[in-house]
Amino acid sequence: MGHLERNSVNSSELFTSKNVRAHWFGISYTFDSSESFSSNMATIELKNTTIFQGKHMILNDVSFKINIGEFVYLIGQTGSGKSSLLKTLYGDLPLNQGTGSVAGHQLNGLKTKSIPALRRDIGIVFQDFQLLTDRSVDRSVEANLDFVLRATGWKDKTKRSERILEVLSLVGMQNKRHKSTFEISGGEQQRVAIARALLNSPIVILADEPTGNLDPRTSEEIISLLLSLADQNTAILMATHDYQMIHKYSNRTLKVSGGKLEDSVVSNV
Repeated sequence: MGHLERNSVNSSELFTSKNVRAHWFGISYTFDSSESFSSNMATIELKNTTIFQGKHMILNDVSFKINIGEFVYLIGQTGSGKSSLLKTLYGDLPLNQGTGSVAGHQLNGLKTKSIPALRRDIGIVFQDFQLLTDRSVDRSVEANLDFVLRATGWKDKTKRSERILEVLSLVGMQNKRHKSTFEISGGEQQRVAIARALLNSPIVILADEPTGNLDPRTSEEIISLLLSLADQNTAILMATHDYQMIHKYSNRTLKVSGGKLEDSVVSNV
């Protein structure tokens, strides 16, 4: 594995006393906030899986496994099925053929009411950050993270504040927690998005083009951060078009092409 030099980076909803209702990643749900996190979690595994978008088959006979602490690239042309694969892994697309699990959660026949539990145990990072933009609510860095903690059952305000400071310190953003997300750069917004993904100490992080909107220097900082998380036993699956970065910091690579998935370590793409 190639390594970068590490930098010193060591929304509106209704909450009741027990049940939490939120709108997160395009799905509204209510769940019991007293549920505990699963301790016997696997990472990612698909076996003989066929992925559909509606009735259209996107990928056929997909099988792979990602272990704890692995950093894996997911590559392929636009429209090849990378995002569909990630959506299947975080429960946005159903898995109807084959078998699969993520962080100990079975994807086969995953019910809508079970999706929040899955998403509590994984971290998701998007190209467009997906931070709070509603001008009628607090859009500070801290508020973005607090929203997720409340939506995933953290009732104690003091503990929420402590956890927010912890994850922001990991990504070097602790001194900007009171800033509006409109006052920080794109790279800083992505750091906040990664901090958000870390809030519930996930064993898996799914990153969909996290450097796609960033300049080369900032992209390297984000890759450095993700690699450091893998070094701390978090499994990372990162979709990317940045082949220069892949060549520079080679790791195991899953390539989507022609409805199939190839597994290799990239030296030439």
